[in-house]
Amino acid sequence: MAGLELLSDQGYRIDGRKASELRKIACRMGVFAQADGSAYVEQGNTKALAVVYGPHEMRGNRGKAMHDRALVNCQYSMATFSTGERKRRPHGDRKSIEMSMHLRQTFEAAIMTQQYPRSQIDIYVQILQSDGGNYCACVNAATLALVDAGIPLKDYVCACSVGFVDDTPLVDISFVEESAGGPELALALLPKSEQIALLELNSRLHQDHLPAVLEAATRACKDVHAVLDRVVREHLQEATSQLGY
Repeated sequence: MAGLELLSDQGYRIDGRKASELRKIACRMGVFAQADGSAYVEQGNTKALAVVYGPHEMRGNRGKAMHDRALVNCQYSMATFSTGERKRRPHGDRKSIEMSMHLRQTFEAAIMTQQYPRSQIDIYVQILQSDGGNYCACVNAATLALVDAGIPLKDYVCACSVGFVDDTPLVDISFVEESAGGPELALALLPKSEQIALLELNSRLHQDHLPAVLEAATRACKDVHAVLDRVVREHLQEATSQLGY
């Protein structure tokens, strides 16, 4: 990526966006009738699918059941055809395990698990096409799938990544921007309270720049929230009209 200009003198990025501009987001809810909840999200060329099962009784090791809340189980995977590498990714590789853990931490902060003691909620997410911001696309898809399943949340969980180039935060970065090797911050936010569900920073970033990057990420998450909320309202309106209300 040496010599690649990520931000022009006019303030435009490689794909023509401004620094604070999200990629186009397209969403669908209820894509799988067999699941309790499901959703499909496209953020630019990154495509994520999420399905939710539960709450249901603990399966397998019932000793893991918690008497005061539900257990949240998350599994992340990438389709073999999701990247240009075309290599088979073993189920349970280090990256998938780490991403699954991050997703579990994220949604444990948002799901009202105390309403479902001694039960389990399963969230499965898969990247169908990868072009940067995989974690964020998975969070946004899983949020819609949880809403589709009717599982109560404290708030939407909205996620967005931010890079930092030429003293400028770049929101919702693509694979090319990720690959440049600069600082990258991923934020999962509950927008109404601005509670942080998960914050991860890859690469070094001077502490003087952190407030600007975090502010850009917060604004971007709120922009994502506006899109997700509109999709939920449209989905509910369509569902009620089909029922004749």
